[in-house]
Amino acid sequence: MRLRTLIVDDESLAREGVRILLEKDPDVGDIFECADGEAAVNVIRKEGPDLVLLDVQMPEMTGFEVVASIGVNRMPNTIFITAYDKYAVQAFEFNALDYLLKPYTDERFSHALARAKKQATNSLELTRQFSALLDHLNSDSNQLERLVVKSAGRITFVNVDDIDWIEAADTYVRLHVGREAHLVRGGFTSLETRLDPTKFVRIQRSTIVNLKRVKDLQPLFHGEYLFTLRDGTRLTSGRSYRDRLQTLLTNPF
Repeated sequence: MRLRTLIVDDESLAREGVRILLEKDPDVGDIFECADGEAAVNVIRKEGPDLVLLDVQMPEMTGFEVVASIGVNRMPNTIFITAYDKYAVQAFEFNALDYLLKPYTDERFSHALARAKKQATNSLELTRQFSALLDHLNSDSNQLERLVVKSAGRITFVNVDDIDWIEAADTYVRLHVGREAHLVRGGFTSLETRLDPTKFVRIQRSTIVNLKRVKDLQPLFHGEYLFTLRDGTRLTSGRSYRDRLQTLLTNPF
């Protein structure tokens, strides 16, 4: 039987590139495409593809969150696609799951596809691998240490501890590092879950602050606070985060 395959990537050019490579293989049948994680979950549940090529860094819902939403016992065989991310790559290698590291060659793609075709259908083994993957990702010992920033054809590595504060910017997050600001593609909430909660705190819906960069706090009204950072930046907390900040003040950093 020919493989029914799903491509999941929020970049249309990336999906097109994967489709071109898949169409060269006579063992590949129907090809579905999705531009986001939520749509991928719906297609997987409805169509039940044999293979999913799944981008990890997507806004709103990451590739890992797609796996969690489908459930480890129902997730099809998957080849993950990721930009350089030590955190993610270690997780794949630890659990023997296949992945493509962007930018990958046609040869590397063919190798991953060949491996997927040869892999015997073993639902118990897939369930074990996906369960171990999610456990590994949720481990406190695997918190994010640095982020990859792509701009103007260059790749920059930003150490998380160097970030002053972070803000949501549509389908991106903006990292404020000293006098520089970097845009990184991905979900704001997803990024928050990967940060060390003893170092970073969310003070409003679209703002996360590095506690080591806070110079002082000024109480305002209704539980709000004015944060002044060491570089002079001023940020106001939201009312709904009052309890979280009260805990912070009870256990100062």
